Amino acid sequence: MKRIQLKKSFISSPLAFLCNLALVYVAYGICRLAYLLENWAVLSEGFDTLSFTEALKGCWMFDTSAILYTNALYAILMLLPLHWKERDGWQTLAKWVYVVVNAICLVANLADAVYFQYTGRRTTSSVFQEFSNEGNIGDVMGVEVLRHWYLVLLGIVLIAGLIFCYVKPKGHFKVRMLKDYVIYYAIHLLCFGLYIPLTIAGMRGGATKAVRPITISNANQYVNRTSEAALILNTPFSMIRTINKNVFSDPQFFSREELDTIYVPVYTPADTVVMNKKNVVVLIMESYGREYIGGLNDYEGFTPFTDSLIQHSLTFDYSFANGRKSIDGMPSILSSIPRFIEPFFLTPASMNEVSGLAGELSKVGYSSAFFHGAENGSMGFEAFAKSTGYQQYLGRTEYNQDKRFNGDKDFDGMWAIWDEEFLQFYALKMSEMKEPFITSVFTASSHHPYKVPERYKDIYKDEPGDDNVMHKCIRYVDNALRLFFETAKKQPWYKNTIFVLTADHTNLTSEPYYQTDLGVFSVPIIIFDPSGEIAPQRRHAVAQQVDIMPTVLNHLGYTKPYVAFGTDLLNTPDSLTWAVNNTNGIYQYVKGDYVLQFTDDGQAKAFYNYKKDWYNKKNLLGTTGKLEQQMERELKAIIQSYMERMVEDRLTVKGKE
Repeated sequence: MKRIQLKKSFISSPLAFLCNLALVYVAYGICRLAYLLENWAVLSEGFDTLSFTEALKGCWMFDTSAILYTNALYAILMLLPLHWKERDGWQTLAKWVYVVVNAICLVANLADAVYFQYTGRRTTSSVFQEFSNEGNIGDVMGVEVLRHWYLVLLGIVLIAGLIFCYVKPKGHFKVRMLKDYVIYYAIHLLCFGLYIPLTIAGMRGGATKAVRPITISNANQYVNRTSEAALILNTPFSMIRTINKNVFSDPQFFSREELDTIYVPVYTPADTVVMNKKNVVVLIMESYGREYIGGLNDYEGFTPFTDSLIQHSLTFDYSFANGRKSIDGMPSILSSIPRFIEPFFLTPASMNEVSGLAGELSKVGYSSAFFHGAENGSMGFEAFAKSTGYQQYLGRTEYNQDKRFNGDKDFDGMWAIWDEEFLQFYALKMSEMKEPFITSVFTASSHHPYKVPERYKDIYKDEPGDDNVMHKCIRYVDNALRLFFETAKKQPWYKNTIFVLTADHTNLTSEPYYQTDLGVFSVPIIIFDPSGEIAPQRRHAVAQQVDIMPTVLNHLGYTKPYVAFGTDLLNTPDSLTWAVNNTNGIYQYVKGDYVLQFTDDGQAKAFYNYKKDWYNKKNLLGTTGKLEQQMERELKAIIQSYMERMVEDRLTVKGKE
């Protein structure tokens, strides 16, 4: 009988394996193109200076790593040097392992094209913890599926392509002579032997001993702007590389003695300080980005009431969030803890002893409460509020129990009680509290799925030619804020209160100015004191969310030492205020006229004069001498101090610092 040809029987499995991996590369490339087109307004900025050769090199490297990680089981099924794998049953199993695993990866990539609009980065493994307590994720996903039906259709086409373009091994291995065994096993042992080191190198991003396993931050070397790093990465890689990652590690840039001479986040009031026990109200407005507020821009905006409030408040020309998510905003605003690497909520350090505005003020007799109109426990806010010192948490449950309101009739059907009603509840509940008090409210209506109450649908609606669905929500929330202040003015506590208004993060943007590396962090920080003790002023200075805690405590004359990673804005010259954030493995340190971009493995990446070069066209790295060196030294000290305190559980003052 004629012996089976070598190319069909002996090497068909390895060849089919390579063909099918090539098919996955094509599918990843199509997903990346969809990612780019879905977020064109943000990601296309700066294409004229992007090296496409370098970008393609980066895409290839990260896709290779992800594809080799996720197809490891498939590779074993196809390359294992056992002749039994040539049977039809085995090959059918291998095909469906391949299809199912890669279908999940493609869906993750396409879904992340939508989620990028809210986070500005690829999704990491922390997303599972972030939404673990939410019961409405199915509804949210359903809305997005309908809104982005074209991505769903693309996903179906790509998965169908995996199924119908799948290459099966040709021929069937049949033993005619002992020589057949020898040839078969020699070839497959060689293929499997080559596969192992090549896969390890591909997963690591290189084969030399000098190459460290690539991480998310490595994507920045192939782009000019940190937001573009999301285009180089892929979602499976970002998730895999952050599973069980040691988020906090001491970089040891300086000795402890030297570090303490550069930066110490401990405030120790003078013995002569006298406490002024005014009430404190912190309004954390969901997605209330600076872009929407006409009073902070040179266009009309969507917030007439907020614009009028600004005229009587202290504001800043450059004010930034320390993160891109709601769970980043909470620790930053209320406990002066910025987001570095991953959200503080989702790290082991969240079990550390933590203080904050409520925790510190409770030591001097303040009562405290945190308000959030969502289901109690949502987003982990209740747990954090209690850990940072709030004595009460009032959510949807407490709202429903208040007979003055309509209970769940005021529920928006997705997230929380509508802002108008919940802010009224908030104002009246504060009148029932013992003064002095510290309270905070986290609003919810300016959020996906971008709806307003039925009675307002003809008042706050999508305007012709305006494709930003956030605008009608912002207009509604601004009016809800107006009604809140109308009620608050009638309360006995109003004139003895400091109001701080900020946003948790930014959201959908229309203005190119707010789509830059700094623009995507731009939120309002508005400090309003009806008594006039804090003079209304618009300062040409930098401010950040973590500044709120030290600013308020120092203005009140708080007498005890505390830890805060921000600056007292009322007593710091404009030239010395600063801001820091971290995204896609890049720290951004803003001070004076400049921003330093710095990788999380300790390398300066870029240095810009953001006041003259907001769009980061001219990298000044290595040209400004001592200024650049001083900012790098300061940022290193901030990072090291942060990491040390996280690891050593030193987020509060314990004994002598």
